[in-house]
Amino acid sequence: MSNVELNVEGMSCGHCVNSVEKALGEIGVSGKVDLANKKVAVEYDESKVTVDAIKAAIEDQGYDVV
Repeated sequence: MSNVELNVEGMSCGHCVNSVEKALGEIGVSGKVDLANKKVAVEYDESKVTVDAIKAAIEDQGYDVV
């Protein structure tokens, strides 16, 4: 398993946290959102998903990965 921490702009509430965590779950990864610091820590299997796919899942929810 690998880990990556992404900076995500546009999250401001519990709904944002739920949206991001649900989107990550749908692509088979585990994510923990740190709303105060605008970060998402993700644990994933490199053989099944790429960092670009993780970023795309977050961006599809309307947030910006910076």
